[in-house]
Amino acid sequence: MLARAISAEWLKLKRKWILALAVIGPLGVVLLQAVNYGLRYDYLMKQNADDPWGGLLQATTGLMLPALFIGLALVASLSAGVEHAAGGWKQLLALPLTRLQVFAAKTLLTLLLLLLSCTLLAVFTLAFGAVLGFSLQELPWPDLLRQSYAPYAAAMPFVALQIGLSLAIGNQAVPMTIGVLGMVVSLFGMLLPDWVPYNWPWLALKAETALRAAAAGLGGGLLLLAVGCMHFTRKDVS
Repeated sequence: MLARAISAEWLKLKRKWILALAVIGPLGVVLLQAVNYGLRYDYLMKQNADDPWGGLLQATTGLMLPALFIGLALVASLSAGVEHAAGGWKQLLALPLTRLQVFAAKTLLTLLLLLLSCTLLAVFTLAFGAVLGFSLQELPWPDLLRQSYAPYAAAMPFVALQIGLSLAIGNQAVPMTIGVLGMVVSLFGMLLPDWVPYNWPWLALKAETALRAAAAGLGGGLLLLAVGCMHFTRKDVS
């Protein structure tokens, strides 16, 4: 039954071009780096002569984290906005689906789309490095995979928060505003104490703190998802 719920959600979201959004995000990050390298190629190559892949990954980080924060807000808002805009909650909940299954379907689809974006970021970064002529034999695979997936795990509390807000609030301007503010705060996350969740995606980029930050993010995300699920299952919808 859950698989059917996910399939139904996907059919609705296909009309919203949400898959294109999942592709445009990571593609935009890498294209901006292409512009950066196009304008400052000699300087960047000189600065990172000993580690060209490391230079590319570090440059991509500055754009990737803000894109992650605004992307998770957009995907969560689009998923919930389908029902809010059409007033379709009563029709959806009249189907032979429990509220838990509805919540799980929307959550899983949001998580899968964000996971797709993270995977495409790794693929596009790899392709761009190859275009620049970087040797694939020198590619630091652990760094590439950590940059692509660890911040996603560390940002899970914000994914859960945006899902909960988007489902609970009919006016999607509210969760989107919170998402934009989160993106702005994330730009300065590295300046915050380690216990502040906005710093966790930055900590997830470092080999020595990646596992701790990812674990904290997953734990916090599961807790907020549980809270959001309880609120959704008890809330009256129209």
